[in-house]
Amino acid sequence: MKYDVIIIGAGPGGIFSAYELVNKNPQLKVAVFEAGHALEKRHCPIDGVKIKSCVKCKSCSIMSGFGGAGAFSDGKYNITNDFGGTLYEYIGKRQALELMQYVDEINMEYGGKGTKLYTTAGSGIKTDCIRHDLHLLNASVRHLGTDINYIVLENIYNLLKDKVSFFFDTAVDTVDILDEGYQINTADGSHSCDKLIISVGRSGSKWMEKVCKELNIPTKSNRVDIGVRVELPASVFAHLTDELYESKIVYRTEKYGDRVRTFCMNPKGAVVTENTNGIITVNGHSYEDPAKQTENTNFALLVAKHFSEPFKDSNGYGESIARLSNMLGGGVIVQRFGDLIRGRRSTPGRIEESFLTPTLQATPGDLSLVLPKRILDGIIEMIYALDKIAPGTANEDTLLYGVEVKFYNMEVEVDEKLESRYKGLYIIGDGSGITHSLSHASASGVHVARNILGE
Repeated sequence: MKYDVIIIGAGPGGIFSAYELVNKNPQLKVAVFEAGHALEKRHCPIDGVKIKSCVKCKSCSIMSGFGGAGAFSDGKYNITNDFGGTLYEYIGKRQALELMQYVDEINMEYGGKGTKLYTTAGSGIKTDCIRHDLHLLNASVRHLGTDINYIVLENIYNLLKDKVSFFFDTAVDTVDILDEGYQINTADGSHSCDKLIISVGRSGSKWMEKVCKELNIPTKSNRVDIGVRVELPASVFAHLTDELYESKIVYRTEKYGDRVRTFCMNPKGAVVTENTNGIITVNGHSYEDPAKQTENTNFALLVAKHFSEPFKDSNGYGESIARLSNMLGGGVIVQRFGDLIRGRRSTPGRIEESFLTPTLQATPGDLSLVLPKRILDGIIEMIYALDKIAPGTANEDTLLYGVEVKFYNMEVEVDEKLESRYKGLYIIGDGSGITHSLSHASASGVHVARNILGE
């Protein structure tokens, strides 16, 4: 089958590319190939009763499928250039922000209307952070919640399904360069196109690396973020989350000078697992609906690791740490902060006696046997630093789940159009190594679609 445009990946980048293309030019023949399931078929079997841990499905419904890894990740759209990727380095700061605001408008139109837009502008919390050598990054945050985010995705899919050819549960194996255009090859056959957009997300990082090697597309090593997910009573961070919802706070450790940051804050949320290439790691989400909220707040504490020559495999390093956690705990390990600083493992009895009820069934253990000392020292320092602006963070019963790893693709060489060395082959979203968030990935999709439409 021949198409005008083929999009590999139905995450936010692919969705917004398709939306912009067919909305502005309904005559275009557009196809989207997605290795995961359609939205209505995306269900994680973990129910907390019969199935309490990851069963390693062939296609992880949390990580893959229509909506990408962001479909069940709390629906936070951070409108900022301060974090979430380096899209602005390619297209300019003003245009990047305008595209993120455009994405926000679309989300509001398709079900997000009425959700709150938080902002750090004029917040006294920023001053309080600076007084304790913590640094609050600037952002406007639209919180859809996992429930409203699903509705928005459902509405956008209903709009697109009659205008775009979707191929779900159809992984693309290889990409061929034709004399005119491109060909993608799947287990079910091959399809060609004039323009090709690759938007495979974090879970497609290994595949993206393979394609770049096969097509001789230059890449450079990126980083890997390694750390834990912290869970504590929602009241501890309420003064921050009520005003900002998500606060991105950065701290530079005294011991090593490493940067530790908060990430993916989920007020009144739940800790969850995710499966990336067969490795079980931890994440979190929360809901807009008060009936689905919990009494806990969770967030990640991450340390970014960059590697220089001769070592280039940052993702492999992160995977080895995650595999060690899986080996020791059969999946995710949980430890009380009090046990960690005393140098003892947590036990089921100590977890049960805590004043905090975990939202994830994890294996009590000892994170010091998993995380490198430098990373763990930085996390402990950060917890004590956060305790100064949110007293109670360093309480005995604060729970640490490990490990949380954010894998980033090798950064792919593209130009200001996000076009590779091959004309008409675009690489966008988190799979490009350029974006690391829902808003940046979505904006990159719109940007590429507009470039195609303008040719």
